[in-house]
Amino acid sequence: MSQKIKLTEAISIGIGGMVGGGIFAVLGLAVDLSKGGTPLAFLFAGMLALITSYSYVKLSKQYADRGGTVKFINQGFGKTIFSGGINNLLWVSYIIMLSLYASAFGSYAPNLFSITGGELDFHIYASAIIVLASIINYYSIKVVGMIESYAVIIKLVILISFICVGLYGLMGNPNLEQLSPENWEAPLQLLTGGMVIFVAYEGFELIANSAPDIENPEKNIPRAYYISIIFVVLLYIIIAVVTVGSLPFDKIKTAEDYVLAEAAKPMLGQTGFTVITIAALISTFSAINASLYGGSRVSYEIAEDDELPHQFTYQLWNQPIGLLMTAILTLTLTNTLELESISTAGSVGFLLIFAMVNYVGFKMSKETRSIKAIPLLGFVLCSLATIILLQQQFGTNKMGVIVAVSIIGACFLIEWLYKKLEKSKNP
Repeated sequence: MSQKIKLTEAISIGIGGMVGGGIFAVLGLAVDLSKGGTPLAFLFAGMLALITSYSYVKLSKQYADRGGTVKFINQGFGKTIFSGGINNLLWVSYIIMLSLYASAFGSYAPNLFSITGGELDFHIYASAIIVLASIINYYSIKVVGMIESYAVIIKLVILISFICVGLYGLMGNPNLEQLSPENWEAPLQLLTGGMVIFVAYEGFELIANSAPDIENPEKNIPRAYYISIIFVVLLYIIIAVVTVGSLPFDKIKTAEDYVLAEAAKPMLGQTGFTVITIAALISTFSAINASLYGGSRVSYEIAEDDELPHQFTYQLWNQPIGLLMTAILTLTLTNTLELESISTAGSVGFLLIFAMVNYVGFKMSKETRSIKAIPLLGFVLCSLATIILLQQQFGTNKMGVIVAVSIIGACFLIEWLYKKLEKSKNP
């Protein structure tokens, strides 16, 4: 019998999944898009995550399965080309998240130790960390879990210390007025900012995969989702307040990829910069570790449900073959795409997936004993957010939109071709 997961562990799975590399990777981007309204942008995205978590709570209790989101989609839509396409998108969205984390690692690491002193450093560090995490995943899943549990504590201690010192340092800081409403972007732009950084919240869905092992599931599944999301929303909002109140906008723009470390400088000097950089490296490394494991599990589950070729259930060096595929695809994306394009593609992917999970929550509301209006609201909001994000970004980040739409199209096309091929083999 597998060991039961306690409530505190379930909460830390949610927090660890969200406060992975997300905040370190997208904070600068958020400020660039939302200016003084950045705390609001994080609030918008957090509210959407919270509404969606209601569907996750109800579905996790009714259909507790290690397949998590994959199981819910198949439950709601049957095993069709559509459900297969959405599940493929989930796997690809994991790969996009991994690229985002690796990009953050590649941006922070050269500040501690520069190898070539140029652009090449980013590629060396980002690629090396993916390779290292893959080796650890092959070596032992137990080590992955151990790294994750220690990393959650380390990054939270450092981030909460940053907040405490930061809030104290805000008193009398001239940049504090950057938070006033005249420095906010227009409401639609704020909403877009929130949606581009939605990837910073997607990690709560990892709780679904551990639902079958959570003790006292009736009480603890809802608590795990709601406590972890509300905690992270508050954490992000305060981090955004401290960052925007500490540094002038032009400085945030210059240090966009490692802004959290830069924000620690006015209060703690070079030491603060170094400590936050180390926290970013630990966080992104642990997030890469956990997401590699999650991504390979997703591809395995999809293949088991016959929505990807059965070869994906094969083992290679003692792990599902999806692990190697996930690592190779992550290396490719990280070294070819810009951070904003990666973030946009990731957010679009997860918004679309969450829209579908909300739809399943609405459709199965009788079985799950849900209040119908909440999943329906989640479905409408996630769908609207996807459309607004694509439309707004098309003006400023055409590449990101093209990448996002191409990825979605490819996920469905591959599923259609696979189903067609299977049909011709077994008429």
